[in-house]
Amino acid sequence: MRFAWLDTASIRIMMLFMRTTLNISDALLEELREQSQRTGRTLRQVTEDALRRGLSSQDAPARKVRITPFRVGVKPAYRGMSMNQLYDQLEAEGVNRPDAV
Repeated sequence: MRFAWLDTASIRIMMLFMRTTLNISDALLEELREQSQRTGRTLRQVTEDALRRGLSSQDAPARKVRITPFRVGVKPAYRGMSMNQLYDQLEAEGVNRPDAV
């Protein structure tokens, strides 16, 4: 083994000081730098906090939204049409034209 001299404690210490390269957009890096200057924290601290917040927000369950349907008074001839078909029909009848009002 090439690294037989490394024991578990040495490996743990090395892991504490390992660096990782992240490829991020220039605009995002600029935002991180600005926040770092505003808050007086290091770029590393700001980046780690942003990553933590982003990762923790994915764990939060999505809030359910209840939608209450209501009648909009569509003519019987238009019922059952898709939205695209309905729009095309209304456009053909000139309903969306300003002079049709």
